[in-house]
Amino acid sequence: MSLASLIKRLEDIMRSDPGIDGTAQRLSQIVWILFLKVFDYKEEEAELDDDYRPVIPEGYRWRDWATGESLKDQRTGDELIDFVNNQLFPALRGEAVENGNGARIIPFPSTTPRALLVKEFMNRSHNYAANGIQLRMVLNLFDEVDFSDADETHEFNDVYETLLKSLQSAGKAGEFYTPRAVTSFAVKHVDPRIGETVGDFACGTAGFLVDSLRHLEQQVQPGDTKAMESLQNSLVGQEFKPLPYMLGVTNLMLHDIALPNITYGDSLDRKRLLDYEDEDCVDCIVMNPPYGGIATEADKAAFPADLRSSETADLFMSYIITRLRINGRAAVVLPNGFLEGEDNTRVAIKKLLFKQCNLHTVIRLPESVFAPYTSIDTNILFFDKTSSTQETWFYRFDKPEGYKHFSKTKPLLPQHFQLVDEWWDARVEIPDPDVEGAWKAKRYTVDELVEGNYRLDKCGYPHEDEEILPPDQLISKYKSDKQRIETEIDSLLAQIMDLIGNDTEENA
Repeated sequence: MSLASLIKRLEDIMRSDPGIDGTAQRLSQIVWILFLKVFDYKEEEAELDDDYRPVIPEGYRWRDWATGESLKDQRTGDELIDFVNNQLFPALRGEAVENGNGARIIPFPSTTPRALLVKEFMNRSHNYAANGIQLRMVLNLFDEVDFSDADETHEFNDVYETLLKSLQSAGKAGEFYTPRAVTSFAVKHVDPRIGETVGDFACGTAGFLVDSLRHLEQQVQPGDTKAMESLQNSLVGQEFKPLPYMLGVTNLMLHDIALPNITYGDSLDRKRLLDYEDEDCVDCIVMNPPYGGIATEADKAAFPADLRSSETADLFMSYIITRLRINGRAAVVLPNGFLEGEDNTRVAIKKLLFKQCNLHTVIRLPESVFAPYTSIDTNILFFDKTSSTQETWFYRFDKPEGYKHFSKTKPLLPQHFQLVDEWWDARVEIPDPDVEGAWKAKRYTVDELVEGNYRLDKCGYPHEDEEILPPDQLISKYKSDKQRIETEIDSLLAQIMDLIGNDTEENA
């Protein structure tokens, strides 16, 4: 069986299971099974060292319950469902289970980092399968994948990445996935180096972190064990939604990160912004923070009063500036609303950015890059923490010729960034050839930007698309628009009545 057909076969089996409903549940089911399979393979590798103590106890490892030398040795049907729900999941979450003698024991009490990863992961997982025969079929399909075969593992990584990419067109799940072309371009120009740490504090499926890993791996010379060890500790992630957290952890494991450093939870309220110290900072940040979200009161309370916002992307910008180490570098995808916003909070955040960082480049992305999840205009902000901002280059990245919009069948591809890469090194101003007074690329001094009240939407056409407003502003705007429309209707009705009245008088 080719690995390319594996996911399709898995999904076909799961569609007929009455307990599994929809894409998100199928993905969740696939990922916890895959996690335990990959984790067990990594454990078998580690056990080659005589001093290594396995994390998961005997009886609960993949090799103990998911496989069997013959069909008669394999749990299936109701027995399998009962074991998974009432033994495996509780045990791997660190809960007490009943042993064969009816006594309640905790078979997995370990508190090592690897054990805590398993517990955290399984606490976010759920077995949706209700049919034990179909679950057995799924397990047997997974068991056909040989992770000791380097070529097969590489192919499976590609299959897994295709699976993640399918999220982009899976309704709201699209928010978990940033197009590979965007992540690779951002990482390339941030240019993380061996020995540096790379952070993504809303990492989703870990696309930015995987591209950072690929970038770092290219710098490792064969036989350089010190550099390889450094890679294992280079990536730092946080994610507060269960499914992308699970997908991201598994993604890094598939890329040979033995202990993925992805923390589950809300980045914004972990501690007060002013309490972060250098040990909490990273050398590089590459991320696409959630925007259009509603910040919780706990989130806002963690920030100084002048930086509090109901928009999650605004809070993340202050957070990113704070957690970027001195001399560090960052690339952050943000909606156009942040660039053009002139309310007090956004201006305060942009003042902080200009003062503490050098915002050297803004790349305006083409519309529909993140379709169908959102069609909102987005930009990549590149900055470093070497000095305050003195000048900022703006470049409008137009859609390639022949593209009216991006879609699943016509996605944004890495080669579409070729002209942007060429401009990056040249840094020349480019007038818009079609619109007088408009620019495709232009440099602005900090004085010009400050004089414009920190408006960063300088390059290209004025945009008609409305930003995603926080709920309080959305309600205010709705009331204002409603009042204006009602006034216009009343005025129009009055004019109509006047006309009717005049006609009546004339006819009389």
